[in-house]
Order: sequence, then structure tokens, then C-alpha cells
Amino acid sequence: MANVNPYQQYRQNFIKSAGRGELTLILYDGAVRFIKQGIKSIEENKIQSAHDSIVRAQEIISHLNETLNTDYELSGSLTLLYDYINRRLIEANIKKDGDILGEALDFISQLRDTWKEALKLSKAPMASGQ
Repeated sequence: MANVNPYQQYRQNFIKSAGRGELTLILYDGAVRFIKQGIKSIEENKIQSAHDSIVRAQEIISHLNETLNTDYELSGSLTLLYDYINRRLIEANIKKDGDILGEALDFISQLRDTWKEALKLSKAPMASGQ
């Protein structure tokens, strides 16, 4: 019988039960985490680790782009932004440039914070009579 990591079990259950909005937030959080890991790895001159972290961030951004709901006008702008971020991640990976990663991190952090606020507002009870 295999040992089960309680944290991994919790995380898997959380992801399975999360709604689309929460899943998007999890992806943004993951992209932020991997970009930060990439920056740290570059600072520590851990080239392979930096590469791996940046590629994981790229995969997340690509997934976010591929799963956009194109029924909304905003999707076109997000596609352009995701494409730009991915190009910057590629450039950062080629050059192992933490400053470029910092730029990508700023964009993703802003998107994540905006999405988090939108989720919070969508769950807030509406005031009656207003």
C-alpha cells in the first residue's frame, strides 16, 4: 500500500471540487510561483532549474490562452497579452534574464490580483433593493 501525502490528497480534492474561476486562479498562482522560482534559479546560477521553471510558467500561460472563452470581447486582448508574456518568457529563458522574468511576473501578478478580486465580487451577496 502506497503512502499518501495528506497535503497532496487535500490539494487533489480541492482542485477536483474547484469551479472554473478558482481553477483559473490556481493557474495564475502557479505561473507566479514558477516565474519566482525561475528568477531565484537565475540568481543562483542554476541554469537547468531556471529553464524548467520558466517552461512550466509558459505551459500555464499557453493553457490559459488556449482555454479562453472567445464569446467575450476581452478575450482578444487577453490573447495578445498572453502571447506577449509567453514571448517574454521565451526570451528570458534564452538569455536567462531575471529582469525580463520580473516584467512577466508583474503582468501575471496583476492578472491574478484582478481575477482574485473579480471572483470575490462575484461571490459577494448582492444588496437587496439596489
